[in-house]
Amino acid sequence: MLYAITLGTSAATNRLGKRELDIDVAWMSEDGYRCRNGSRTEQNVYDNVQTPHGTAYSGPADSLVVSCKSPEPDVMAAELSAHPDYRVLRRLDPSYAGGLKLAEGTVRRAAIVDVETTGTDSGADQVIELGVVVFEYGAETGQIGPVVGRYSGLEDPGRPIPPETTAIHGITDEMVKGRRLDEAAIAQLLQGVGVVIAHKADFDRPFLEARLPLFTRLHWGCSMRDVPWKEHRYSSSALEFLGYRAGFFYDAHRAETDCLALLAVLAGPLGDTGASVLLALLENARRPSYRVAALRSHIDTKDELKARGYRWNPEQKVWIGDFAAADRDAELAWLKATVYAGKSAEVEIETLTGKQRYSRREGNKERVRL
Repeated sequence: MLYAITLGTSAATNRLGKRELDIDVAWMSEDGYRCRNGSRTEQNVYDNVQTPHGTAYSGPADSLVVSCKSPEPDVMAAELSAHPDYRVLRRLDPSYAGGLKLAEGTVRRAAIVDVETTGTDSGADQVIELGVVVFEYGAETGQIGPVVGRYSGLEDPGRPIPPETTAIHGITDEMVKGRRLDEAAIAQLLQGVGVVIAHKADFDRPFLEARLPLFTRLHWGCSMRDVPWKEHRYSSSALEFLGYRAGFFYDAHRAETDCLALLAVLAGPLGDTGASVLLALLENARRPSYRVAALRSHIDTKDELKARGYRWNPEQKVWIGDFAAADRDAELAWLKATVYAGKSAEVEIETLTGKQRYSRREGNKERVRL
């Protein structure tokens, strides 16, 4: 491969558009290597310029051509990664199989799931693709072991797939025609699984429970909401962004590939903690959480409730918010002071565990007077 460099009489312009005066760093070849160790005469002729691959050049500098062999991509990536001004992303290996076999501690199994659908309404739309990746992990450490099973399947929804959803995931009517999910294979794969993880579980879980009731019996965790991303200075919890932070990119919006991408994110450290993302998820998923309904709140308090993270439930005509168990007392105090102006009031608290959380099913409810 040939690399052409044009030099001036007193300075050189490299391929990045920077002018450099020192011959020792006078130009850069297209493979990312600088050509070094030459000398320049007063007549602008270069003597014995050495390339990284041993090629020597002597002659005029006006139209210098250096011939050298291009290095391996991994070599270039490693050198560029070492520079503080660059980050290198690698494509996620589609054969990624998790970590090594775990030899110590309690070993359990979890399943990562992802669905592609005809739309966003689990009551009216259908699943058209399901991806499942089952892996082992250390219960005490959150260390991820090997992938022990996979499933990827398409299903015909019995009606045309809307063009706007095909534009997202690329699944067409022709691809799903006559296809059905293999329920027996899915049930066998999930044997021994203690927790199901989805990146947006409040989307995936209702769809899967409507299509495959066996998912109602399992505990669920959400890698978007059960991991404290903001606390560790992540500016986004979108899976593609988390992949970038972890050093890889992937072809998003196909079910099995999304599962593998999430597995790679879960295996990595959470910020500067040194602990895995999976460990943080499991710790939060094991705890109960609370859904608070601000009963009979005045309309003038809607902006405060919305800013606090509450959302309007049009069916029950009430503002509801989800909170961790540790935040329960502080939240009730805030409601009394801000929403109810210090007056006595009643709210409804629903206790949710991994069996109900992110589903359409209700947990235990109680009325609490403030």
